[in-house]
Amino acid sequence: MIPRLCFITDATAALSIVDQAEAAVRGGAGWVQLRHKTLDDVAFTALARELTERIVPLGARLIVNDRVEVAPTVGAHGLHVGQTDGDPRAIRARIGPDAVLGLSVEHHAQIAAIPPGCVDYLGVGPVRATRSKADHATPLGFDQLARIVRDTDLPCIAIGGLTAVDAPALRTAGCAGMAVVSAVSRASDPEAAARAIVDQWSRA
Repeated sequence: MIPRLCFITDATAALSIVDQAEAAVRGGAGWVQLRHKTLDDVAFTALARELTERIVPLGARLIVNDRVEVAPTVGAHGLHVGQTDGDPRAIRARIGPDAVLGLSVEHHAQIAAIPPGCVDYLGVGPVRATRSKADHATPLGFDQLARIVRDTDLPCIAIGGLTAVDAPALRTAGCAGMAVVSAVSRASDPEAAARAIVDQWSRA
């Protein structure tokens, strides 16, 4: 089941990744996606295991970003990959049939290239420009987001510069959920920020 809120960790925030994640989960995030571009695999694996120990007892699931080899090693619930991270069919074979596999989609034309039966959900964005990812693609805006959602059978999680106030528009666009980074990681009260997003989604 796709959660209303997926929290993506922020390696440069003042709060530690583990504390960010726990606060987000206590606020209602169903998934935590561990994203850290500079850690080596050994350190990343250790961090993934620590995260699992903290968030799984609270009812959340761990999604690993990019690290195809790490995800099955740590028993992650799933893996999220980008367009340049390899063939989804090969990645699916590596992580097995039971793990969740997510794929980033940055523009409408990428939908047609998705192999059937490999991917469980799409991370669609960025909807807006975001400082959380310096090399992000051109922002889609809500109209293009809605077009992508309409033209795929896969559930879509919107990402990119989103906050609690966007929840109604994202639901109207047909999204299954939303992913945030700084809206939670850099909030003065991350748990309350996550709760506000989930509350807005529920009311939309």
